[in-house]
Amino acid sequence: MRFSYQRQKIREIVHNTNSHPTADWVYLEVKKSIPNISLGTVYRNLKQLEEFGDVKTIYDGNIARYDWNTDPHNHLKCKNCGDLIDIVISDKAMYPKIKKDFKFSVDRVEMLIIGTCKKHA
Repeated sequence: MRFSYQRQKIREIVHNTNSHPTADWVYLEVKKSIPNISLGTVYRNLKQLEEFGDVKTIYDGNIARYDWNTDPHNHLKCKNCGDLIDIVISDKAMYPKIKKDFKFSVDRVEMLIIGTCKKHA
């Protein structure tokens, strides 16, 4: 991937937050240092960063969020504030059961567990 100051800045913004930002949020942040950047440029660069394996897209309903953590992991989602929290659950034990019960070969599991975070407990 060719170096681009805009892409590098977008990458830094995503990598410096654990909030799983949307493209709109990234756009508002990057505009602080690159005022003339367009939302389309942000979307294009996020897609390129994903293709390069530098960020991961998570779909939260109809909303695309971006995650710097590209290692296999799952998420907790607070139903009150919408926060996404990274977690790692050893889920390989369910692969044989899924294969047996549903005749389905599992490559990977991506879970979104919805509940209430400690801020709202």
